[in-house]
Amino acid sequence: MRKTFAALIKFYQTWISPMFGPRCKYYPSCSKYAADAVTEYGVRGFAMAAWRLVRCNPWSHGGVDYVLTKSSKQPIKTGAN
Repeated sequence: MRKTFAALIKFYQTWISPMFGPRCKYYPSCSKYAADAVTEYGVRGFAMAAWRLVRCNPWSHGGVDYVLTKSSKQPIKTGAN
């Protein structure tokens, strides 16, 4: 299941996202956050990514929001997109 979600996110990052340009108010981008969350948490990560998308609206302030690892609760700081 994780690989399927990760493949769909990678497809979006490669083929769809470049058509719209950078728009995300958060760092890392919502798609990168989703990829990290799904890789770390599986289906729960998909729910975390959905919640992130709900929070990404014109009235939010955005900012830095990393996925935390399950074991140490430290941010997952991977490379940009």
